[in-house]
Amino acid sequence: MKTKYDYIIVGSGLFGAVFAYKMNQAGHKCLVIDKRDHKGGNIYCENVEGINVHKYGPHIFHTHSKEVWDFVNQFVEFNHFRYSPLANYKGTLYNLPFNMHTFYQFWGTQTPEEAKQKIEEQKAELNIKKPQNLEEQAISLVGNDVYERLIKGYTEKQRGRNAKDLPSFIIKRLPVRYTYGNNYFNDKYQGIPIGGYNKLIDGLLEGIDVQLNTDYFENKSSFDEMGTKVVYTGKIDEFFDYQLGYLNYRSLRFESETLDKANHQGIAAINYTEREVPYTHIIEHKHFEYGTQDKTVITKEYPQEWDKDKEPYYPVNDETNSSLYNRYKKLAEAENNVIFGGRLAEYKYYDMHQVIASALKRAEK
Repeated sequence: MKTKYDYIIVGSGLFGAVFAYKMNQAGHKCLVIDKRDHKGGNIYCENVEGINVHKYGPHIFHTHSKEVWDFVNQFVEFNHFRYSPLANYKGTLYNLPFNMHTFYQFWGTQTPEEAKQKIEEQKAELNIKKPQNLEEQAISLVGNDVYERLIKGYTEKQRGRNAKDLPSFIIKRLPVRYTYGNNYFNDKYQGIPIGGYNKLIDGLLEGIDVQLNTDYFENKSSFDEMGTKVVYTGKIDEFFDYQLGYLNYRSLRFESETLDKANHQGIAAINYTEREVPYTHIIEHKHFEYGTQDKTVITKEYPQEWDKDKEPYYPVNDETNSSLYNRYKKLAEAENNVIFGGRLAEYKYYDMHQVIASALKRAEK
């Protein structure tokens, strides 16, 4: 059978869409297939009451890279949204990321020196020299009080593991600021696409053949024959038919409701940090785009253990899974006609800008 396409791209999320765009620009013929009934992977937005609802959890675009920022702005204009969530612990609200407001709310400290001293005192009480796990790493960053109320319960329900059993590196990306700034990300470029992320995906995939409701594995051999190369963005262990065993992922469940009022919580996101509250946060989508609609849509996000009937959202990067992934990676490297990319295929906790940078680099190569 004659090949019809240069690239068969499995998955229409950011990696697949960016790769397809670059290859299409270079004159290569691409077919993008996706088993969902829509394009865009997890950044897909659903329009409800004129509000762009982030269907698979909140996506805030942020990057230091001018190249990545200029690239996405070709397709859609971004607003100036800054992510400044609040934390709710037993009905009391705290500022995030952990900053001078948060430390004042806890201890009444007003200067960076006072806050640092308080954290050092709490570290000294627990005698943490070299953090061995997530709990010790968190306490050494923000002290025991902040850890107990705002990190422990939230992280344990998000990860489904005891904080003492989680590796310390997970929380090294935890932002801590000794200023009164509530901007969660430090990146120079930040925002949300005006009109939602679908505009970005539509722009990337314009003029490219896309087939939805299509499962690659149901017709794998015929898809492989249709293209010279396959770009695979799904689960790496599934590609190899789980021959070395299953990798673990965390899954999420979303509960959305439309409320007959203009404003529910006054902010895009409130994190619920108690272990006993089953959801990790409530998102109010209209605030991403400064919406003035008469109604509002809120979503509660519930973390859950993954099984093969659930959607995988992010990898469980412990030693066991990382070593299993490395064995799968060796198999992937031996595949001459398949390119593996994206969060699931690389078993990596990628942010959007990192996925885009990775796809651009791969396409260049």
